[in-house]
Amino acid sequence: MNATLTIDKAGRVVLPKQIRDAMQISPGDSLELESSEDQIILRPARGRARMYKKQGVWVLHGGAPLPASVVEETIRKVRRERERAILGKHP
Repeated sequence: MNATLTIDKAGRVVLPKQIRDAMQISPGDSLELESSEDQIILRPARGRARMYKKQGVWVLHGGAPLPASVVEETIRKVRRERERAILGKHP
């Protein structure tokens, strides 16, 4: 998506909601800025997560723990997707 943004007197710009939603950017998140010649590139500043094996299971260590509500919703979503896949193959 392309958009024309206006800079206010304090030097701020507002990212369109559609972009914030697509990029999963929330209030308080940080952005990395890269500039070169006539370009300015903004990207979400994501943590540098690492993966390692613990007792034979891959573990993602990304810093702060996720809230229980996020974990529970993710589990529900994965279970629904698996049910749809199974039911879709076997009527």
